[in-house]
Amino acid sequence: MAERISRFTPFVIPPLAAVVLVAAWGRDLGGILVVLIAVVLAAAVLVAVHHAEVIAHRVGEPFGSLVLAVAVTVIEVGLIITLMLAGGKDTSTLARDTVFAAVMISMNGIVGISLVVGAIRHRIVEFNSEGAGALLATLSALAVLCLVIPTFTSAPASQFSPAQLAFAAVASVTLYGMFVATQTVVHRDFFLPVGDHAGEDEHAAVPTNRQTLVSLGMLVVALVSVVGLAKLESPSIERAVSAAGFPPAVVGVVIALLVLAPEGIAAVRAARRDRVQTSLNLALGSAVASIGLTIPAIAAASVFIAGPLVLGLGATQIVLLALTVVVSILTIVPGRATRLQGGVHLVLFGAFIFLSIAP
Repeated sequence: MAERISRFTPFVIPPLAAVVLVAAWGRDLGGILVVLIAVVLAAAVLVAVHHAEVIAHRVGEPFGSLVLAVAVTVIEVGLIITLMLAGGKDTSTLARDTVFAAVMISMNGIVGISLVVGAIRHRIVEFNSEGAGALLATLSALAVLCLVIPTFTSAPASQFSPAQLAFAAVASVTLYGMFVATQTVVHRDFFLPVGDHAGEDEHAAVPTNRQTLVSLGMLVVALVSVVGLAKLESPSIERAVSAAGFPPAVVGVVIALLVLAPEGIAAVRAARRDRVQTSLNLALGSAVASIGLTIPAIAAASVFIAGPLVLGLGATQIVLLALTVVVSILTIVPGRATRLQGGVHLVLFGAFIFLSIAP
């Protein structure tokens, strides 16, 4: 009976989350409803991971990682734009804080945990340095163009002028398009898992077209529900952050942690199977998609958003980003890593969280 229930759970949770979203939309949420929505939100995230992995198994790598990365970014973009259109206090830096948090969580948190988990289980983990290096180069260029350059332009208060924002949006879409073409067509082999476990998934039964389409539908419903439920939870998050005396930037960190949960879980699962290249595809690919798709979407939405759009990072954030890029280069170039490299990334992740709370 328990096995039968667990088998049907992935197909029950998305519609249930959608029903909860419709029922709670526009209502004042009390403490019990906030907890209930948080539980349903967590379940929807886990189910989204399940359906994304079904699709990934059907289409193969690196398409599977790309599907989940784009799906997570859709959540992030929808949530950021929804919150910014709603207006309110401190929304001018919400896009910057959320995107930067997504980058740091992906490059240090997810990569660090994946390397540590993989190294504990397999001692030394191997991956394709060409593919990981291409991801890191694209990500570094996007991060500097969209998050560092605004701090040093002639526009006021770490903002882009309209022309500069348009250029950043076009550059982001161009870089992301070039990366996707490289990952999926031109040099797909750079992004495939390496080592003894590279082909182990081939022994599992490949989902049928019908199962894949059903999982695709469930994934869409789950992601829409996650966006809506996170929107309902956002006032509670903002109140909790304010009550704790934390800076407004912590709201962006919490939002990024929520939307990257599916990515992180899938990456750690891959690392346990000694498929660290898949983990890197998920982590760094999500960060690339986060900037490459979020910035153009925010640029388009800025026509309807009242108030300034602050994208430039502060001095401490720029230093953390630069240190993260340098450490990532040293991690990726050899094409193999131990738990030490994972530990270094996790310490940087801890520094990011601490300095977000106590800048």
